[in-house]
Order: sequence, then structure tokens, then C-alpha cells
Amino acid sequence: MIVVIDGPAGSGKSSTAKAVAANLQIQFLDSGALYRVATLVYLNSRKNNRSFFEQLEESEISFYFKKEKFHALLNGQDVTEDIRSMNVSDNVSEVASDPKVRAYINNLMREAVKHDVYIADGRDLGTAVFPNAELKFYMVADLETRAERRYNEIKESDTEVTLEEIKQNIAQRDDKDSNRSSDPLKKADDAIEVNTSDMTFEDQVAFISNVIKDELSKQTNK
Repeated sequence: MIVVIDGPAGSGKSSTAKAVAANLQIQFLDSGALYRVATLVYLNSRKNNRSFFEQLEESEISFYFKKEKFHALLNGQDVTEDIRSMNVSDNVSEVASDPKVRAYINNLMREAVKHDVYIADGRDLGTAVFPNAELKFYMVADLETRAERRYNEIKESDTEVTLEEIKQNIAQRDDKDSNRSSDPLKKADDAIEVNTSDMTFEDQVAFISNVIKDELSKQTNK
């Protein structure tokens, strides 16, 4: 079973999905982190003057979820902190908009969820990657709230970043993600919208957890 949470950058998808996964003892898949790993490959390819796609195809991207944290690995090395840098953030939308990259990451995710119960977050999971997902949520929040969340998330690892830079980055990513030709960001017709601007974190986790528990109960009783 796969449950997906889509929405714009900073809407609370990843933190909520991780908490729900821990709460319900199910697996978590962070699609955004995987695109960030691909972006790290892209940045490295520019340094060593190699073909990006050649280097991506030769790379081994793996991941695991433990103690409410999604760990991303590139060729066996943990890059969980590296992929949250502003340099990666500034380039991830461009990399993720490439159809070849999307196909590569989408196949990686589809293989991962063939077994067990997963909750995944991203931008086009309910519309493009997992259109037949048993449950779909679409999380939204105003720009100011999203920028503050992202700032608090990365300020310890990137002390030079400012709130205004984060806000500009998110606004630019909103525009790119919504207007890209390949799998643009949009709400699936059958998704449940969750506006987190005025919700506490505990409330949004509880709401989504309860909906999933109801669905799991229905699946069990079939």
C-alpha cells in the first residue's frame, strides 16, 4: 500500500510524513531527498567535467528510514546533510524538471514500494508517479510560513543563509515546479487538501494518521 503527500516546498510534507510513518510504524519515502541526491550528482559532474547522465547512471542511490529520519546515500556514503545545502536547493528544481531524471527517480521509487506499507512525499506523486495510490494528500501553507519552516530546518547546517534568501528560493521553486513541462506540481483530483498554515504540527500528523488508520482498517476487513 502506498500513501502520498504532495505539495509545494516548505508546506510540511516531509516532517509530517516522517512523523506519521513513525506513529503508524510504516515505511517512509522522501522523493524530494532523492531528487536532491541527483542534484548532488549533477553538481559533482560539473566539477569533474563528466556527463551528468553518465555519472547518474553509474551512481548507486539508496536510502533507509530510522528513528524518524530519512537517510540518503550516494555510492554508500551518507549525504543526508549535504543535500540540504543552499547550493543544492538552488539547482534542484532545474535538475528535477528534466524528464530523464524524473524517469530515473520514479523507477527507483516504484521499485522501493512494491512491498510493505509506505508513505511518500513529493510534488507529483499522486498525479504522475503513483496515480493509483490508495490515499492522496495535498498539503499547502502560505509562503511566509513555509519559508520560516525551511529556515529553521537548515540554519544549523548552513549558518550563512537568511530567511529572505529562503523565501526567494521557495517562491522561485514554486514557479518552476508549477510551470515545468514534465509532471508539473498540481493537486490530484482525488487528493485531500490539508492547509497547515494555522494547524499545529501535532494536529496535522493526527489528522493524516487517522485517515490512514481508517483506510488500513478497511483494507484488513476486505
